[in-house]
Amino acid sequence: MSTADEVLAAARDLVEAFGRHDTAAYFGCFSPDATFIFYSTPARLASRAEYQRLWRRWEDEDGFRVLSCASARPAVQDLGDVGVFSHDVTTTIRARGGEETLRERETIVFRRDGGRWAAVHEHLSPSPGPAG
Repeated sequence: MSTADEVLAAARDLVEAFGRHDTAAYFGCFSPDATFIFYSTPARLASRAEYQRLWRRWEDEDGFRVLSCASARPAVQDLGDVGVFSHDVTTTIRARGGEETLRERETIVFRRDGGRWAAVHEHLSPSPGPAG
């Protein structure tokens, strides 16, 4: 299997776990030293543990739940022991305010970690609207 295929498989596992709201499997895809940049948070998250605390707060305070997640137009840059995965992502979530469907673009950097690919950085941004 090529590096690109291995990274695509790791990304697919991550996206599927996220879409099932399977937090154990989802966070298990990330290295403990992973970092995160989300447009919906004011600061960079400096570790998997920091993101997990924020996720639990969303669940406890907002009733947050991922209902589905679909990936489109995946691409991988093969950089040897690093793979940069990017895609368009459509996620449906539920919180106290009701259901919402988000259309975003995401980049996840994976690093070969022994026999597996671990996500070490995630960057999420809103998809641009139609050209005006």
